[in-house]
Amino acid sequence: MRRRKSVYTSSKRQCIQAMFSALGSRNIFPFICLLVLLMTVAGDLHAGLSPPYGEQIMDIITKMETAYEKVEEYQAELKVSEYRNGQIIEMKRFRYTFKKPYHLRIDMESPHAGTVLVYPDKTGKVTVKPGGWAGFLELHLSLDNAFFKNIVGQRMDQTDLGLLVRNIARSLTDQRRGTIKISEQECCLLIEVLAVDHYLSGVLTLYRFSIDKMRWLPAGVEEFTPDGIIKRKGIILNLRTPIALPDDFFRIERGDNQ
Repeated sequence: MRRRKSVYTSSKRQCIQAMFSALGSRNIFPFICLLVLLMTVAGDLHAGLSPPYGEQIMDIITKMETAYEKVEEYQAELKVSEYRNGQIIEMKRFRYTFKKPYHLRIDMESPHAGTVLVYPDKTGKVTVKPGGWAGFLELHLSLDNAFFKNIVGQRMDQTDLGLLVRNIARSLTDQRRGTIKISEQECCLLIEVLAVDHYLSGVLTLYRFSIDKMRWLPAGVEEFTPDGIIKRKGIILNLRTPIALPDDFFRIERGDNQ
């Protein structure tokens, strides 16, 4: 590193000396070339500068990744609100259970109360047991079915904490498009950043991530337009890990396996 810095310093000194020489002889073309070279060298010097909160952000990402590596299964209550033009248009509440490597069960509370979704079945599809009077039915549907997507196209299999941790890491590093703001509440760390949208191509989203300071796992995500109009809010409540699950918890061929 010291050798590289001395080379840049020497190059800049030589450029400046040559620049004054060129000006003295009124030869403009060499002056322009040298100016471009000097700007290139200066840009290279700034390329390695750390962004705001650089070390703190990397520490937060490492803590989240380490925390999730220790998780084998978890269960939580999720509350997801969708907005249009700043007005709420849909709200979902459900119990979410996940077991590594990838077993997922959703027990709907609202809407479609009593409906159970399990992914994957033996063919890689979603098993659906409707609630209410249609509870005798058992459906096996593709993940591409609109029922398993939200309004931005995020599928049911793109909802686990591990993927969220990876998306947060990307939003704070290579996908970041704005200044990072960090604040603290009693239980959570709040991180706000403008970044490439996780699911919509060509769209920028202002994210506000809530990180549980005890578990170092995500506790919620709020999404806004770049000018601050809310689009979506997801809250993770009553996260439990580890938990004991019956062997047949991710099968609903016979009974509801509550």
